Amino acid sequence: MPVQYIYLLVAIVAEVIGTSAMQASAQFTRLWPSVLMVLAYGGSFYFMALALKYMPVAIVYAIWSGLGIVFIGVVGWIWFKQSIDLAGIIGISLIVAGVVVIQLFSNSASH
Repeated sequence: MPVQYIYLLVAIVAEVIGTSAMQASAQFTRLWPSVLMVLAYGGSFYFMALALKYMPVAIVYAIWSGLGIVFIGVVGWIWFKQSIDLAGIIGISLIVAGVVVIQLFSNSASH
């Protein structure tokens, strides 16, 4: 796997951890989830910046935000017991389709 995709994957995982910690922080009333959120987002932006050395910002951000939405939707459903209705599933499926289109058909993705 090319290094830029490893950086991007780490950035996405860190973003999902940060967003999950934000939910767990109970509006910043719990210290350790709040600290984890700040650290995870910092790590996410750091690794996203590393990916930007190799890929255009539009592609990096589209993949980072798109997959982040998909993964946090799954985490919310499994970990936080939040429901996802049919419209949400269709929307998330369209996001996945968009990321697939970028990967398969965009010359910019492999900059």
